[in-house]
Amino acid sequence: MTDDDNGAMSANTAATSSLNGTVRLSDWGVIRATGADARSFLHGQLTQDMLHLAPGQARLAGYCSAKGRLLASFVVWSRGPDELLLACSADLLAPTLKRLSMFVLRAKCRLSDATAELPLSGLVGDLDGETLPVWGQRSAAASDLIRLPDAAGRPRYLWAGADVPALPALALDDWRWLEVQSGVPRIVAATVEQFVPQMVNLELVGGVNFQKGCYPGQEVVARSQYRGTLKRRAFLFDSDAAAQAGQELFTSADPGQPAGLVTGAAPRPGGGFSLLAEAKIASLDEHLHLGSTEGPLLRATALPYKFPAEA
Repeated sequence: MTDDDNGAMSANTAATSSLNGTVRLSDWGVIRATGADARSFLHGQLTQDMLHLAPGQARLAGYCSAKGRLLASFVVWSRGPDELLLACSADLLAPTLKRLSMFVLRAKCRLSDATAELPLSGLVGDLDGETLPVWGQRSAAASDLIRLPDAAGRPRYLWAGADVPALPALALDDWRWLEVQSGVPRIVAATVEQFVPQMVNLELVGGVNFQKGCYPGQEVVARSQYRGTLKRRAFLFDSDAAAQAGQELFTSADPGQPAGLVTGAAPRPGGGFSLLAEAKIASLDEHLHLGSTEGPLLRATALPYKFPAEA
């Protein structure tokens, strides 16, 4: 390791440890589901168990096409027996709401856009007066405060509502970088229908329940889990150049065929970019490049969780 590498790591560690504050998440939105059948309806549509989601819990979930490809991903939590809230990428809220509404039929479930009423904010750091030590816990107070998976050693929270706790301002790019570092995929417009859940590790972060009943694409997702070896997974990378969701990855060994796809990217504290990208597992033995075989070289970094074979 060179002196430059050591200097970059020290600067990056210092920058990460100082991340603290709150930021409005303008690229997130909220869908509200209410009614006596809200839970059973969503239980039959999403990859997660909605029937047993307690008021003090939050869970990750995916919404798949009939081919098992992710149309959207959510953080879901309960406000009571007949009300669920689903946080998702803002650029997918309208089409997702429209598609889900098509299947409500006679179910007693009303779906609506609750973003204006419950704008989302991200909080990073230790919060006074709240003890939410475990990812997925929701505050017992009136506010919708949810502990998200930690990232780069920093505790993260999702807050729904306008009355945000008084904390320093956090840059949106810093929040997005932590989101990438968490290894939790968020489906956006640029990546719709590109991934089966396992290709972006959704089942590894608790977003797929294999004991629940059927949902769109369930047979494909189950086959991916129980038959054969997965050939694609999501990995963390660093790059010296800018990256964005939807960009393809290539190797010189097969320049005519993309080896992967970026699911999310953000500027890295201290310079450069970090990205979470789906890639062929075999391609990790090659040099992966962003955009083309002549594009920026990617450097693999460690995920915050292990694959089943490593556990």
